[in-house]
Amino acid sequence: ARGFAPLRIADFQEVLGEPTVALTKLRELCFSGIPFDGGLRCLCWKILLNYLPLEKALWSSLLKKQRDLYSQFLKEMIIQPGIAKANLGVSREDVTLEDHPLNPNPDSRWNTYFKDNEVLLQIDKDVRRLYPDMAFFQRPTDYPCLLMLDPQNEFETLRRRVEQTTLKSQTVARNRSGVTNVSSPLKTTPSSLSEYEVLPNGCEAHWEVVERILFIYAKLNPGIAYVQGMNEIVGPLYYTFATDPNSEWKEHAEADTFFCFTNLMAEIRDNFIKSLDDSQCGITYKMEKVYSTLKEKDVELYLKLQEQNIKPQFFAFRWLTLLLSQEFLLPDVIRIWDSLFADDKRFDFLLLVCCAMLTLIRDQLLEGDFTLNMRLLQDYPISDVHLILKKAKELQDSK
Repeated sequence: ARGFAPLRIADFQEVLGEPTVALTKLRELCFSGIPFDGGLRCLCWKILLNYLPLEKALWSSLLKKQRDLYSQFLKEMIIQPGIAKANLGVSREDVTLEDHPLNPNPDSRWNTYFKDNEVLLQIDKDVRRLYPDMAFFQRPTDYPCLLMLDPQNEFETLRRRVEQTTLKSQTVARNRSGVTNVSSPLKTTPSSLSEYEVLPNGCEAHWEVVERILFIYAKLNPGIAYVQGMNEIVGPLYYTFATDPNSEWKEHAEADTFFCFTNLMAEIRDNFIKSLDDSQCGITYKMEKVYSTLKEKDVELYLKLQEQNIKPQFFAFRWLTLLLSQEFLLPDVIRIWDSLFADDKRFDFLLLVCCAMLTLIRDQLLEGDFTLNMRLLQDYPISDVHLILKKAKELQDSK
């Protein structure tokens, strides 16, 4: 049901009111959609993503500890390098220092700085484009990060780093003959930076907060760093927490999103790691699973797609990797995620949702040619996610 009856809200409040939350009960409730009222969704997601423990007595100390830890990350990974850059970047004598911009030593602070900038420029490009049909990410947050916006602040913020791409983009490479050369990758075009109005001093847009979360995640997870598409995973999480009606929670949306995103990525990160594509935990295996499930449920449709050589990677790669965040409007994505996060088999239900999406347009697919069908799959025509989730549940029950 689209509107949540007071009775249903009361069910949630009852489960969440216990000293120890009954996870099985909570999952059952969340699976059918979580009310936004009173910050219920934000709270349930934090429990379902293993950020909050089931014992309520532990919540306040854990939240304090995690939020302090996040502040520590900001200091170590953004503020201190920014100070070092501000101090190192001003005087002419720098070059005589051991650690100067052309130092080819891979452990050099500058080298790390330039490497980080390559990642940062990619993140920046992606987060500025988050949900362009909604004004939310361009708007200023009510709770800008005070550590970043301290007027006494003498260090370089991420935004300033991106804007000064001239030095930034110069990556230092050492070629085989041992000669150091400074290569300058394409600079971001000024138009992309001035596309959005710059907010007055002391303000931060929501996309800047998302940029920081992704940058810190990339720094802490060098094995995967940042891969395009992660912005689409963090976006709905951050939006949900930053619009929480409970202002005490809303104020800490950045830190809470960071940890929930990290936990979620721990479960789906294999989808983003190319070298694992063909392993049992990789994306190829999951895409084939969509087809093998379809074969069980609707062999005629399966054979038609096979005959037209429509491979699951043409459409299911995006569906699965980005948890359908690109296929529907944000409120609908959030509703789908209620069910996905509540799934105790962790994203098995996602495979059924993908199957449901195929079977709901089976008549069009059976009639269409390759071109027409590819267009249908890459720009999915049904917008009623309740219908899709209902169908996926039927498929699940018919096992």
